Amino acid sequence: MHEIGLCESILHAVERRASGRRVTRIRVRCGVLNRAAQEPMQQSFDLLALASVAEGATLDLVAVFPTVACASCGRCSEVEDVAWACAECGSPDVRLSGGDELVLESLTFAADPVTAAEPGAGL
Repeated sequence: MHEIGLCESILHAVERRASGRRVTRIRVRCGVLNRAAQEPMQQSFDLLALASVAEGATLDLVAVFPTVACASCGRCSEVEDVAWACAECGSPDVRLSGGDELVLESLTFAADPVTAAEPGAGL
């Protein structure tokens, strides 16, 4: 389950940036080459985030597609999967970039001032 590894990285970044504030929503730009689906990622994150500032937080994934640049015709296009040939001219001389990123885009914090460090915080 590779989602656990991805979620560990996300949680680590969230905890560093939250500075003890409770997080309710996390938005992550996730390249499609990571093969991460929303539901398994949320389940993995829920498991890892227990007793953390992000316990119960919603994880929103924003899909980022790779770009293919053709050396023959110069066309650049976003693709949903790895392309081994240019969609325009059919040339196999293409360069793939992006689609493998994992970027913490934004955090939403709880309105109440309760932090995870406070006893009885109920997180």
